[in-house]
Amino acid sequence: MRIAHIANFYGPTSGGLRTAMHALGEGYLRAGHEVLLIVPGPHDADESTPYGRRLTLRAPRVPFTGGYRAITAVRRVRAALAQFEPDVLEVSDRTTLRSLGRWALRRGIPSVFFAHERADGVLASVVPERLRRIVPIRRLADAHNRGTVRRFATTVCTTEFAAEEFRRIGLPTRLIPLGVDLERFHPRNRSSRLRAELAPADTALLVMASRLSAEKRPSLAIEAVRELAAAGVDVRLVSAGTGAIEESVRSLARGLPVTFLGFVPERERVAALLATADVVIAPGPIETFGLAALEALASGTPVVVNAASALPEVVGDAGIAARTPEEFAQAVRTLLAQPEAQRRARARERAEAFPWSATVQRMLALHDANLAHMAAVRRARAGA
Repeated sequence: MRIAHIANFYGPTSGGLRTAMHALGEGYLRAGHEVLLIVPGPHDADESTPYGRRLTLRAPRVPFTGGYRAITAVRRVRAALAQFEPDVLEVSDRTTLRSLGRWALRRGIPSVFFAHERADGVLASVVPERLRRIVPIRRLADAHNRGTVRRFATTVCTTEFAAEEFRRIGLPTRLIPLGVDLERFHPRNRSSRLRAELAPADTALLVMASRLSAEKRPSLAIEAVRELAAAGVDVRLVSAGTGAIEESVRSLARGLPVTFLGFVPERERVAALLATADVVIAPGPIETFGLAALEALASGTPVVVNAASALPEVVGDAGIAARTPEEFAQAVRTLLAQPEAQRRARARERAEAFPWSATVQRMLALHDANLAHMAAVRRARAGA
């Protein structure tokens, strides 16, 4: 099977989307399939990678996104796909690449749209608060989702939270959770040397592995630290990530026990950081899965997550959900009060329910079913 996966907002500092594309591509290759990834970048490139052939198309930066790019010359994507002749198409984008669903439909190619984010959540994050009573966010999201579903054979959601905005207007979806690399992210990566580098032995080490952008709400973690410090709780928050609002986040954290590492490119160091933390904070309210939180659990570290997101569904009893800085602070205190061995074992056990192999198997089964359905339609038309 020839599988093409196309995405925007993929780059050196991107998190979950890049991780998911790589994990799926690697899994498809292991299963004996051919893989093409098409992504945006600063210049054209055609590379062979462990997760398939990666075709990078020169694309402009999208303003106010911290450097992310989006492909505007969609004709170049169509030309590359025509040359590759995919059997199935996967698209991870709600913007310029959405038209590829109809391109595939006209050619009898089964296509899958990955809903990596909620349309209503994205709109709410970009519309200023003073305008949210005027702008019909939900109605706009519903119209966008109807148009998207019409273009693709299948819409895949990774959580019930992500699926809800489709189901509320009667649109069908398939639920296929993402996974985690259980070997790379493991409790054995815990490092006493890194621990000593980041915080004193008697200080609770908190980690936020998140892009510093408005929709991720990193301010919730900063304000939670402010609450903890005011209550006399000895903590140190380490932020791993960069983004469009990094300067304002650093300003907010001034005078607090917060360390900014910036973007950490080495996955091994990220794995060590997550395993070494006492608690990880995932403050994003519109996360539809939250791979960084699952990677923390795989590392044996419990997570405080935003109750408004999909993360309570993902972390289960291996974490605590909160909404306000006060609730985030209290959740941290609750987790720290639990026996360490117990909370770490529970975190790892929860993560083991999400191997990438299961995601790959479910996606391949979906593609096989879609191809069989398309073949049956062709036979019926031929016999009519």
